[in-house]
Amino acid sequence: MTFDVIPAIDLREGRVVRLRQGDYGQQTNYATDPRELARRYLHAGARWLHLVDLDGARSGALDNLAVIKAICADGIEVQAGGGVRREDDLRRLFDVGVRRVVLGSVAIREPDLVAGWLDTYGSERITLALDTRRIGDAWALPSAGWTEMESRTLDELAPWYAERGARQLLCTDIERDGMLAGFNLELYRHLADTVPELAVQASGGVRSLDDIRAAREAGARAVILGRALLEGRFTLEDALAC
Repeated sequence: MTFDVIPAIDLREGRVVRLRQGDYGQQTNYATDPRELARRYLHAGARWLHLVDLDGARSGALDNLAVIKAICADGIEVQAGGGVRREDDLRRLFDVGVRRVVLGSVAIREPDLVAGWLDTYGSERITLALDTRRIGDAWALPSAGWTEMESRTLDELAPWYAERGARQLLCTDIERDGMLAGFNLELYRHLADTVPELAVQASGGVRSLDDIRAAREAGARAVILGRALLEGRFTLEDALAC
């Protein structure tokens, strides 16, 4: 069983940024060219790269498509999302070299549509992003760049998609995103128990190599690394080795 360590680059107006808990008002800018950063990750040994178009996540347009295309041209396997609402958006990302398209808001709001895309393009070309926030006893599913609340819950949609052939699930605990507080291991153990068919990508809060090991032990099949790499808490080489 493979386990992937996937560095992430969040894009806003063509720049590398990070948000705290998905809040566009709490943005940190990094003086690094996104393509050069992607090349560094590739040369360090990364097999996959996770790209997020933060502008697109709110606007519903692929605002950073040119940057994504340039990064794909360098040869790393890319999964990318943010702003995918229609099948034409999906095709445009595939056309510029994206290997897996990440579907967030549309996967929550229009599951029947996305189930059709899984049939058409295959389960290994689509990653569902069911990012969640604990509200009472439920794992709620905000959408539109985590700015709008939806009625469906994680425990409703994840099994529904698993039954329809989905295989890749990215799940972020929004409360931990960008906080360097460690992964929510309870969440990933829960998903491993309830939807073992899904290869879960853990995201949100990683701060140390021990967090990566713990996510794997909790049943995750991959980890997404963002701020911890950008701020030098450990190297990608060390993360890949562990």
